[in-house]
Amino acid sequence: MSQDQKIVLLATTNSGKRAEFRRLLPPDIHVLTLDDFGLTLPPEDGTTFAETASAKACFAASRAGMLAIADDSGLEVDALGGAPGLHSARYAGDGASDVSNREKLLTALRDVPEPERTARFRCAVAMADASGLVAVAEGTCEGVITTSPVGEHGFGYDPLFRLACGRTMAELLPEEKNQISHRAKAYQALLPALLSMLASTIDSSHGESR
Repeated sequence: MSQDQKIVLLATTNSGKRAEFRRLLPPDIHVLTLDDFGLTLPPEDGTTFAETASAKACFAASRAGMLAIADDSGLEVDALGGAPGLHSARYAGDGASDVSNREKLLTALRDVPEPERTARFRCAVAMADASGLVAVAEGTCEGVITTSPVGEHGFGYDPLFRLACGRTMAELLPEEKNQISHRAKAYQALLPALLSMLASTIDSSHGESR
């Protein structure tokens, strides 16, 4: 690869997130993944989305020796005291499928009327280099939980998350979702710092080659 190429390691093993992240980043940034380095993230033990995202980014950056970004996100349902929250991906148990997680959520909310099914998606995204954490940004998206899944796009809880426009997140085309999603907001907030770090990396490589 050219030393002028912008390269970042995306620390995720979730195929849905990977595809979404690639669309969120500028096209001139070459994205590597954990698979390119044969890396597997350690178990998550953060107490907030920001802590978990930071741990993922720092782990990936230190092991790969390059700039890395990672996210942690989840669904917070007010009627459930903020659950599934940090456990969103494994709400129905370790290794649970999206369908199993959605079914458990609908069961938990079975007797809750729709006006009280308010919820939000929350995302924290972190960036780190080999020396440690560089920056963290967060984003949220408000909605309500439906009584049955609607829509064919997205992943996770998207088919159950109805937005103020009346459509679920899964009814949005990818380009529409990337205008309003919690993940898009977090990445847009982090983007200036990411571009600055990538530019600094290129400048440093030029200096070393002189």
